[in-house]
Amino acid sequence: MSGVCQGKPSSLPTSPSSSPTHGQPLWLLAELTYKCPLQCPYCSNPKDFADFSEELTTQEWIKVFEEGRKLGAVQLGFSGGEPLVRQDLGELIKAARDLGYYTNLITSGVGLNEHKVAEFREAGLDHIQVSFQASDETVNNMLAGSKKAFQQKLKMAREVKAQGYPMVLNFVTHRHNIDQIDRIIELCVELEADYVELATCQYYGWAYENRQQLMPTRAQLERAERITNEYRVKLAAAGNPIKLIFVTPDYYEERPKGCMNGWGQVFLTVTPDGQALPCHSARMLPMEFPNVREHSLDHIWNDSFGFNHFRGYEWMKEPCLSCDEKEKDFGGCRCQAFMMTGDAHNTDPVCSKSPNHDMILQAREEAETPAAEPFLYRNERNSRVFCKG
Repeated sequence: MSGVCQGKPSSLPTSPSSSPTHGQPLWLLAELTYKCPLQCPYCSNPKDFADFSEELTTQEWIKVFEEGRKLGAVQLGFSGGEPLVRQDLGELIKAARDLGYYTNLITSGVGLNEHKVAEFREAGLDHIQVSFQASDETVNNMLAGSKKAFQQKLKMAREVKAQGYPMVLNFVTHRHNIDQIDRIIELCVELEADYVELATCQYYGWAYENRQQLMPTRAQLERAERITNEYRVKLAAAGNPIKLIFVTPDYYEERPKGCMNGWGQVFLTVTPDGQALPCHSARMLPMEFPNVREHSLDHIWNDSFGFNHFRGYEWMKEPCLSCDEKEKDFGGCRCQAFMMTGDAHNTDPVCSKSPNHDMILQAREEAETPAAEPFLYRNERNSRVFCKG
């Protein structure tokens, strides 16, 4: 596999023990590029993204879309990095629409303008989600690593609404902005948002490196959830149809999430250089995943080791193997298990039944005393440090 950073471990077996029954890849995520004008310290891109530079061409992406539809995929997300960096985005949107996908663009809004919104609408784009770092301009720009980001986001959020799209906003919340949750919601109301995801930071990739700088205390989290619930009641009483979605971080749960609705069940990511993954974080795992330049999506989804290894339950160790909740949470997140314990087969430490749950308890304690170190920003220079091992 080309472009692999030095020092990457390789400890998993090379062939699946079985191929359990699985569903269709209903949700295809096209990570078009790792390039991005922002430097968010909680970015979900791999830390070694600088080592993967050979992006799929326009025609290679269209071939992926065609094969995805044949497999049954119905929703296609354009993501990154910042997908607006791709000059062929309008062409890709049109190709996806012609194939019958429901399409959505996940963007920071940086690089967007009224002409592009109109172009994408004409091409058939169904949905645009604009992400913010905070409701406060200073905090937003500090987190984004850009002095112009906040005003551009405001302008583009309004433009998206003006051109007839539903207003879908995303705020990643953490200790630097969660205490302003009321102001965040008020901004969303002001922007006439239809759907708002208040997504408490999940600690993968760059966010894991910055966990002590980002993780809120339990008191902060409980206050934010209470205020969100109060706003739900108040807004409903006023006849405002806005939907507020509050996502709790794993680290304050006692049971793990059923990650991606199960490994290789409904979700398929294709990275900028063509690697196919069962989730957008799986690139960190010490196992080989196939590339769409070398294999069809049909082979990748149905036959490849990378997609079959963690399907079903045979791979599980105790306590997962005999747990009566395994059909609900599938043992939790394989990436989180690997990050925290060094073994992707282990129970997700979020689970209170895990022998490694003390790692989560320790993280909660550490959140009570925030780290004094500065953020490690997501940029190419810092990524190259990870690539060198």
